[in-house]
Amino acid sequence: MPCCSLRSIIKYPRAVLRTILVVANNIYCVPTYLVWMFLLLPLRKIHETYYYRIEGILFHWLLANVSMWSWTAGYEVVEMGDDITTAFDKRTLVLANHQSTSDVPLLMAAFNAKKGILPNIMWIMDRLFKYTNFGAVSLVHQDFFIASGKKNREKSLQQLKSHIQQCYVPRKRKWMVLFPEGGFLRKRKEVSQRFAEKNNLPVLNNVTLPRVGAMKAIMDMLGAPSDINVCSSFSSTNPRASSGSVVAQDAVKQSDSNSTIISSKAINKEDDDCDTCKDATYAMLNGQSGGCLEYVLDITIAYPQGTPLDLPNIVHGMRDPCQTFLFYKLYHSSEVPRESESLTQWLYNRFYEKEKLLEEFYRSGNWPASCTIPPTVVHQDLLRFLLIHLFFVTSTYVHLQLILMLINYTNVMYVYMLS
Repeated sequence: MPCCSLRSIIKYPRAVLRTILVVANNIYCVPTYLVWMFLLLPLRKIHETYYYRIEGILFHWLLANVSMWSWTAGYEVVEMGDDITTAFDKRTLVLANHQSTSDVPLLMAAFNAKKGILPNIMWIMDRLFKYTNFGAVSLVHQDFFIASGKKNREKSLQQLKSHIQQCYVPRKRKWMVLFPEGGFLRKRKEVSQRFAEKNNLPVLNNVTLPRVGAMKAIMDMLGAPSDINVCSSFSSTNPRASSGSVVAQDAVKQSDSNSTIISSKAINKEDDDCDTCKDATYAMLNGQSGGCLEYVLDITIAYPQGTPLDLPNIVHGMRDPCQTFLFYKLYHSSEVPRESESLTQWLYNRFYEKEKLLEEFYRSGNWPASCTIPPTVVHQDLLRFLLIHLFFVTSTYVHLQLILMLINYTNVMYVYMLS
């Protein structure tokens, strides 16, 4: 009892202190990143690859700071499912359900503990994010801001294709994160359920029906017809790929419990966006298979009792410590259909699976027994966090001294010229 009383007493002062530290963290980390990128601009002219390699490291360190916020608040990330180590250094499209503002920080925490992912990642996010304090960082890192709304849909998808060709591939990025639902669950749930009822589709409660246009644009740019021939090399490590091209060709004909056949009439409704890319051609960038997507990683995010954390929780830490679960399913790109209607069916089936996974987890607290990787807590490195903070604090001091020197020199020159 005294312990509980003490915890409740320090809860609010701790929340205030955490908020102050997080705000300070933003103040001295984000500008430091931007100043370094500005000072290193000459290197970009000389050797662009080295410039973006350094940028990737600094970007990773910034996201490590965000990972530290949730970790120090006691919000652990638990991962399970398929072994994804083979995809760490490969071109991989990450698909995740989207419940709240904490989804991204917790994904950052999971990726932070894995070598080489965050320096070479591209986030696809809502255009409004551009106007946050982290928006300038994302612009320098060349993430993609997608505009929501029907009137912006086709233009945004064309811009995404151009961005992949002009930024993602030349920068040699590897992972790309997409939230196919196009918004938070609480905002899209009602619209999704109306669309499902209108088109005789399953009504979902824990996820929403995905929008297919962005994924179709990505597959058009990074998918290659030759993918169908590389499936054999993947089948030895992934039992699901043993049927190779059969899976890719017959995805729309699945008849298991996770499948629901989607009519072309439903796909062509204005509520969905796959039709804007329906006639696009498949392309290998620069004619090289090395530019193609190799894996699709499907992540199901589950919060305790189905109650999501949010960014304010992560900042002030008022909510009790808990675990957020990430369930991984890894597919080779050859398993993903290219044709518009089949791709829609494939992506819808993934979200039907998510619905069943989440429904069972929230009901019983259990996940499928057949996990290659059992539930494992993602561990963070405290010493690394401290060294990263030391770097940003030292850099801030150095940058301030340089600015003061420049101001002093300018004043001296001004006085000299007047005299």
